Amino acid sequence: MTTSGVAISRRADQGASALARPSVTERYAESIAAYVLVLPGATLLGLLFLLPLIAIAAIATTNWHFGNSSLSFVGLKNFRQVFVDPTFRSSLFNTMIYVLIVVPGTVGFGLLVALLIEAGESLRRFYRAIHFIPFMATLAATAIAWEMLLHPTIGLFNQALLAIGFPTTNWLRDERTVLPILALIGVWQNAGFAMVLFLAGLKAIPNEIYQAADIDGADGWFDRLSTVTLPMLGPVSMFVLIVVAIRAFQVFDTVAILTQGGPGRASEVLLYTLYRESFEYLRTGYGATVTIVFLAIIVVLTLAQAWIMSRRVHYS
Repeated sequence: MTTSGVAISRRADQGASALARPSVTERYAESIAAYVLVLPGATLLGLLFLLPLIAIAAIATTNWHFGNSSLSFVGLKNFRQVFVDPTFRSSLFNTMIYVLIVVPGTVGFGLLVALLIEAGESLRRFYRAIHFIPFMATLAATAIAWEMLLHPTIGLFNQALLAIGFPTTNWLRDERTVLPILALIGVWQNAGFAMVLFLAGLKAIPNEIYQAADIDGADGWFDRLSTVTLPMLGPVSMFVLIVVAIRAFQVFDTVAILTQGGPGRASEVLLYTLYRESFEYLRTGYGATVTIVFLAIIVVLTLAQAWIMSRRVHYS
């Protein structure tokens, strides 16, 4: 190629790049369009989440009682009172115990059911539907059904114990049994949700990986489970663990319907304490403080859980 040809080629390349590079006006127009598209979502986010959160934080610094026309600014007094309040500490302890039972129970049982369904050859849809029904059912209806099952005299549980010669108990009025029973209901309700997610994760595992594991000598069910299935389910497990933990912290309906926090304070959880302070005792300022503390606990535990799991999870 001659010198003039090279020069012409370079000028053509420069012209093409100049045409491809957007002008300042075009970049400005694109930025404006992006902000316009983001504006509706950002506005809804602010109206539905950020503004209520700011309002709750503001109310938490007052001594407002619902229905009173006056209020006073008390600063952090409500927050100091929360951490010395025996009712709050009892409800926080009960919530933590409930979460420590429900989360591993739900994840473990959901994974077990998913593995059994996936290993079966028939009636898979039937078993999936049966185990998913508790998650879809209304909590009020299921709570009433559990109340009948746990009735101290005519309940199915106590009738079965009588039939085999064991002593009966009032499951929902005994401080030793009420919280484990509520946690059992929580596991029963959420296991179907975990099962569906684990089934989706199992179907996403390529069969070639199992074949490679067989060649490497991992031909037993336990070897396949520990070397292929569980590591490949890492992302799903992390998601299930976080969502189930959040749902466990949000337990309210079963407590409100079955026990009302009793006997004593043996089954009172954070959300029920929040409800009683805000809507029964009408201490709206103090109830807002409990709400802020509850949200802070949820955020901290969720971030910590995600960080711990992300360091151990396997992404394919």
